[in-house]
Amino acid sequence: MPNSHLAVVGDVGGTHARFGLADLARPVLEIEQPLTFLCADYESGHAALSAYLDRLGVSALPGAAAIAVAGPVVEGAMSFTNMSWSLSEAGLQAFGFRRAALINDYGALALAAPHLSPADWRAIGPDRPTSDSPEPDMSVAVLGAGTGFGASLLARDGRGQAIVSTEGGHIAFAPGDEIEVHVLQILAKAFGRVSIERILSGPGLVNLHRALCEVSGVPMSCDSPADITASARAGERLPMETLERFCAIFGAVAGDFALSYGARGGVYLAGGIAPRLLDILQASAFRSRFEDKGRFCDYVAAIPTRVVTHPYLALLGAAYALQPPL
Repeated sequence: MPNSHLAVVGDVGGTHARFGLADLARPVLEIEQPLTFLCADYESGHAALSAYLDRLGVSALPGAAAIAVAGPVVEGAMSFTNMSWSLSEAGLQAFGFRRAALINDYGALALAAPHLSPADWRAIGPDRPTSDSPEPDMSVAVLGAGTGFGASLLARDGRGQAIVSTEGGHIAFAPGDEIEVHVLQILAKAFGRVSIERILSGPGLVNLHRALCEVSGVPMSCDSPADITASARAGERLPMETLERFCAIFGAVAGDFALSYGARGGVYLAGGIAPRLLDILQASAFRSRFEDKGRFCDYVAAIPTRVVTHPYLALLGAAYALQPPL
């Protein structure tokens, strides 16, 4: 008989599938027994899910399942673009779960962000105690630079909340000074229209480094994000300038999202890059560029910017997707 208050939660991307358990009866949800599986080792998402349950030796199937997926969810279903897996709420129910939810991964991140404690993030710039605010209408944005650039919003007002999963990584890059104008011109020759993902991502970091090398008239010596980061930390000038410029542009973009989303409850940085560059982000022009919004400087200055360090934020968001709406 299914365990009605226990849920399996998942976070499935193109490379890894992460699963955990959440006790939905608890007032504050936590992720228990998380495990990570390599997608290539399994023929389907259900096979990976079965492997997780077998590894735990679960005697009774949990009553619910919620999976965060790296892609758009349409009518409760999605198919991955770079592997043969597909998942659906109907399929999870056929697996044996009484309740099932499929949610976009950045939507899950936005849903989880307001539930984080100060131990789960690190502030960039002065932090603001929005969690203690009595206002129920403070929306929260989540941005992430990784393989691509993700953006989502938890829109909230006194009547409830809604997740808005977006393709914000494909908005146009807006340069903030003459060097960035040159970067835009160089990248436009290569790509035509230059989206922010062409800069704020792992491949984008390489694009930015290549452009800055061209601006400086020096040969490019680093051809991967790892090489750029390692060389910067070893004291090489242009790789460090690349990381500092990356952080500055990230700040400007995050401020634009804060304005366009009305994200007065905070802008949270997820994805794979920000936690790895935490010390550089904190020492960079990220926050000054975030606040450099002309007549709306005071508006964005009141908004906190935080790097998420919680290791299973998408799993946590998937668990909250099973909670009733406000």
